[in-house]
Amino acid sequence: MKHLRILSFLLLLSSLVFTACKKDEANSGISGTLTDSNGDALAGVSVTVYDLDGAEVATTSSAADGRYSIEGTSNGSIEFIKLAYRSVEQSLNGEEEQTINASLQDDAFVSSYFTTANNQVDSSAGIFQTNSILPASSLNFGTQAVLNDNWFVSTNFKGALDPNGTAWYDGWSFYSRIVAGNTTSAALPTGRPVQTISDSLMQNAADSVYWSKDTIYVLEGFVFVSSGQTLFIEEGTIVQGKAGSGADASALIVAPGGKLMAEGTAAEPIIFTFEGDQGGTAATERGRWGGLIVLGKASLNSTPGQTQIEGIPSSESRGLYGGTLDNDNSGVIRYVSIRHGGSNIGADNEINGLTLGGVGSGTTIEYVEVVGNKDDGIEWFGGTVDAKYLISAFCADDALDYDEGYRGRNQFVIVHQNENPNDDADRGGEHDGGTNPETATPYATPTFANATFVGNPNSRAITFRDNAGGQYYNSIFSGFDRGIDIEDLIGQEQDSYKQWQDGNLKIEGCIFHNINASNIFRTSN
Repeated sequence: MKHLRILSFLLLLSSLVFTACKKDEANSGISGTLTDSNGDALAGVSVTVYDLDGAEVATTSSAADGRYSIEGTSNGSIEFIKLAYRSVEQSLNGEEEQTINASLQDDAFVSSYFTTANNQVDSSAGIFQTNSILPASSLNFGTQAVLNDNWFVSTNFKGALDPNGTAWYDGWSFYSRIVAGNTTSAALPTGRPVQTISDSLMQNAADSVYWSKDTIYVLEGFVFVSSGQTLFIEEGTIVQGKAGSGADASALIVAPGGKLMAEGTAAEPIIFTFEGDQGGTAATERGRWGGLIVLGKASLNSTPGQTQIEGIPSSESRGLYGGTLDNDNSGVIRYVSIRHGGSNIGADNEINGLTLGGVGSGTTIEYVEVVGNKDDGIEWFGGTVDAKYLISAFCADDALDYDEGYRGRNQFVIVHQNENPNDDADRGGEHDGGTNPETATPYATPTFANATFVGNPNSRAITFRDNAGGQYYNSIFSGFDRGIDIEDLIGQEQDSYKQWQDGNLKIEGCIFHNINASNIFRTSN
């Protein structure tokens, strides 16, 4: 398990927290002296003891003379962390009393980059308006990052919503009910005839297939929109997936060369959900069907440049994505709500709510939400597709995930994980660079502007790892236990920390609210 090292622009808080050790791990008294590279005493160093599983056991801080003393488990590890210094981690030796001294090396890059001019912290009781995530009028937006790209809408606010405007999720989305305090979906239309759609039926259809709102379409297993085929879905249409796992899981899959024209409206969104859903379903109802998978021909950084999407057997050639066509067009997905998906397709392997594999920039994605998925809400595997007005809410794993060199642009993005500490919600964003090898190009360097992340108090906002880059501008992160984690692998020339140093990873003009003060920025090894 990775142990995290703090890179915070805040002063570290002096505190001492104890939790019970496991029955098979004895307690130990640990003490020592911490110094800088010149041998001078180092005060205010955060000292954390972890057990053998990597769980935090106790924390304290060093005194003015550099000394510390802490009670913790005798086995596991101890970590020393301070702003503008490279962290140190050492193993515990199992003795009842242990003396561990450490010297921390300066890290000037950290202290120069994360300043209150770049990012800020708001510790007020509330930064959102009642029953909304519209920023409160009292919020100080501070310095605004400027994006020199005309694709982005110019804004004078931070986060996904204009505090003086109307929430763009109102009316059409399940999320509009969640944020207002009603975590069940609205009633869905009844009395429509039902048509079961199998893959064989789809493949025997014409090149242009039309699904209308006067019929409910039920997916039976994996249903492909094959190369050369276009599926048109009328506004207001309901598509449902049959229950099942493994080879019996249901999903709609757009193969490379196929197109999905799912063009809903604010008045009549297109809804993907499970078979038999009539509304009144809790946002935390997950794994009832598969999800929506779109595959394209845009470039990846995995070898050899084309990859089989996870969960689809290698014998199925329509599951292969990637290529060299970065402006590839897989269609239009607009005003679409994807709910209650993520069925198991293998051991610890579930389908994402919306999977985008090698999708190109010619594709249009706007006003799309994923609610209550058992795995990630939205995951990009390489590609260059751009998107505006995205929501990932109440998902059990990560809200947003990218990998394999994704390089698209995204603006007005809402992440809202279930705030119940007992929920399975994980990170707001898990951002990976590459797979094999991790140093392959193109690097993962997508841009997210005007995002609002509301988190679970046991999780973290974003993790950058596996040589991932990426940029977040003018965004708000609230309610997480930890903020931004950046992987820094000692002795490795290329990692996410290096992407940060090279300017391929940026966090600018952002607000951090209600996040543990000593956990705003961290690196991990």
